Formats: sequence, C-alpha cells, structure tokens
Amino acid sequence: MEPLPTAFLLMVAGVLMALSVLLSRASRFGLPVALLFLGIGMAAGTDGPGGIEFSNYGAAFRLGTVALVLILFDGGLNTPLAAVRAAIRPASLLATLGVVATAGFMGLAAHLLFHFTWSEALLLGAIVSSTDAAAVFSVLRGSGLHLKRRVGTTLELESGLNDPMAVILTVALTHNLATGEELSWRLLLDALLQMVVGGGLGLGIGWIGKQLLKRLRLQAAGLYPVMTLALAFLAFGVPTIFDGSGFLAVYAVGVLMGNETLRYRTGLLRVHDALAWLSQVAMFLVLGLLVFPSQLIAVAGVGLGLSLFLAFVARPLAVLLCLLPFRFPAGEILYTGWVGLRGAVPIILATYPVLAQAPGAHALFNVVFFIVVVNGLIPGATVPWVTRKLGLAANVPEPPPAVLEIASTQLLNGELSAFYIDAASATVGARISELPFPPESAAMLIVRGLELLAPKGDTMLQAGDHVYVFSRSEDLPFLRLMFGQREDE
Repeated sequence: MEPLPTAFLLMVAGVLMALSVLLSRASRFGLPVALLFLGIGMAAGTDGPGGIEFSNYGAAFRLGTVALVLILFDGGLNTPLAAVRAAIRPASLLATLGVVATAGFMGLAAHLLFHFTWSEALLLGAIVSSTDAAAVFSVLRGSGLHLKRRVGTTLELESGLNDPMAVILTVALTHNLATGEELSWRLLLDALLQMVVGGGLGLGIGWIGKQLLKRLRLQAAGLYPVMTLALAFLAFGVPTIFDGSGFLAVYAVGVLMGNETLRYRTGLLRVHDALAWLSQVAMFLVLGLLVFPSQLIAVAGVGLGLSLFLAFVARPLAVLLCLLPFRFPAGEILYTGWVGLRGAVPIILATYPVLAQAPGAHALFNVVFFIVVVNGLIPGATVPWVTRKLGLAANVPEPPPAVLEIASTQLLNGELSAFYIDAASATVGARISELPFPPESAAMLIVRGLELLAPKGDTMLQAGDHVYVFSRSEDLPFLRLMFGQREDE
C-alpha cells in the first residue's frame, strides 16, 4: 500500500541516476556516456542483478519522445545562427538524402547478406539511419576535444535535423510491414510535406515565443523556464497534429529563441541544459531496462555484421554522395562519415513496430539495440583518436574554472563578455589602464588559473587569462578586435 511503493520507486530511480552520473566520468577514456547509461539500465533489468521487470514499450516510447523534445530544444538554444548559415546546405542534404541513402544501403545489406525480407530490411535501415548529436559531442567533450568549426557545425546541424526524416521513413515502413501494402513514391512527397509543415510551424511558434518572452514580465524568475518548456512542448505537439514534423519544429524554435536577447537568458540556458542531461539519463536507463541481454545473443552475428557495414560502408558512402558537391576536403568527408554515432533515436524508433504489432518486431528491436551498442564502440570509442589523426581538433582554450554571469528578468542595455588572452595577443603584458576601453566598458573580473583577480589600473594581463568585460552591444566589435575572438564563438 502507498506510500511504500512510491518510496521504493523513487529510491530505485535515485540510485540508478546517481550511478549514471558517477560513472559518466568514464567518458574521459573515450567511452560514450550513452552506453554507460544503457549498461546501467540493462544491469538493473530483468536479466541483470537488479531484477527490475519492465516491458512497457508504450511508456518507453512516450518517455523517449519527451526526452528527445527536450534534448533537441536545448541543442537549438545553443546553436548560433552564424553556424546555421555556414553549414545549413550540407547539413540539410545529409539530414534528408543522407538519411534515405543510409537507410537504402542498410536495407540492401540486411536483405542480401542476412536474408531479411525487403519490408523488414528497409524498416531496419530507416530505424538506424539518423545520427545522434548527444552521443557525438558527449564523446568529444569528455575527451577534451573541440572540432574545427565547419565540420563541427555540419555534424551538429545534421544531428538536429535528421530525426524527422528517420521518423517519417520508420512510420511509413512500419505501416507497410504491418499491413502488407506496397510502397509508393508518395512516401517521399509525404516526407517533404511533413518537413515543410514542421519547419513552417516551428518558425511561426518560435517568432511568437520570442515576442512573448520579450514582453512578458513574470513575478518569479523560475516561471520563465516553465514558459520556454511550454513552448517546446507546443512546438512538437501542434505540427504533429497537422501531419508535420514536430522534431524539426522543436529544433527550429530552439534556434530562433537561442539567438534572441531574452529575459533571464542565462538562467534559461542553465535550466534547459540540466533538463537535457536529465532526459538523456532517464531515456537511456529506461531503454536499457527494456532490453533482455539474454535475447541479444541470438542476434549477435547479424547485429555485429550490420554494425560494421553501417560504420565502414553505409554511412561513409552516404556522406560521400552528399558532401562531394560542396568540395569538402577528403579528411573532413572521411571524418563526417566515420563520426555518425547512433544513440537513443534508433532504439525509440524500434519500439514503434513493436507497438504496431508488426511481424518480427521484437527481433528487429534486439538487432537495432545491438547495432546501437556496437556503433557506440566502433566508431564511438575511436572518435578522439580519429579527430587528432585527421588534424580536425580546433585549438580552443580551456574554459575558466569560474564563470561570471548577469542574471536578470529585465532586458538590460549591456552585455558581459568573456575574452581569452592568447599568448600571441597584443594585450599580453599590457596594463588595464593602457587598454583603450570604450567609455561605457570596463573589465569586471580576471580569472587566472584558480585565482580570481579584481582588475585595477596597474593589473598586467598574462597569457592564459580569461577577462570578463561589461560593455554596450555596439562596442563588442571593437572589443573583439582588441582582445581577439570571443571564446564562445
């Protein structure tokens, strides 16, 4: 009787989440953090020492959908428009034609090499056709690597944009497998329509959300994240009801709002970053619980073969076809083809045929899960090594151990910017009083190693310093010129 069952449920959830956070430190050694969360979920499940019985595919699908909405929204909030403009064309082609090509290559391999029926093979290809931004960048961040801007923004945008196409293909091919109806070219028209509706409604909801948050004055700062969360849910729900892509709409709303001056902006970004991590942990734990490791043995051969084909043939070939027109260097094409990690999306999509009671859906789910796990190791665990080998790591300074921010529920006429003092900067060795700050600008704080320094006139800047400067927006171009590129751009 209550409240004991609730207390037990919360205790188990707390233990699993705490273990996930503590063990995430292993990502420093190149192991994708998503695999750690999945592994903890599997260990806690029916076949593991935890013995928790869970087979509710419907609940896992709904939880996964909510988690993906929060992750995509956070990704959009942190995507600068400059990056979108620079990489939108190659990323869009990868997110559409690249997904279709990957699905086709994987379907061909599953049919010819492992004797899946065409319906099963193409559905399997569609399910594993999209990449996962969280998986890619959790590996890079955990290894202390930063990608060069062009290849990094292309990968990030592709990962934010390619889920809709994979969802559209999976839904259509699941219907085909469950009903036996023949496929038609109308599938591509439906995909185009869903993306147009999703993108259009996303831009509309994003514009309305920006205007609302600019004018809305709430009594408590904590209500602003509630409003942005509501906009994220609306951005998914409204287009989906009108046969549009809700995932594309959520990402578009996030990008529009993330590039706007909003009330309580720093607090909003912090809250949504936390929600995205919570979503990722909860999603992978639940998906791990859903799997019976003993059943994976039966599909190990097929799963391993298709995983290697995806990593070495299907993904690289699809990327090559998409990026050749944009004259990407060979190293960047090779890297983009290799770093196409699969994460939660394929596993969530694999629950859809199970819910639709399609023939062979449970076996398909196990194969997809096996592919995701192997893909997390090959190429997942090799990402840091490949990044350095191909010379695609950007020379980005380490973030300071202390961060200075302005949190306000009002729209203030001023900004706080952080600048890194590079060894080659002309400001090295200069005193604060010698720098030509604009009249309304001032240095607020210097972070030097583990020391916090109050800037005074005779304070001399050293290589490796992080300087926080308050200024008017119109003075930022001059300050960038004086200090060099801002560290968050």
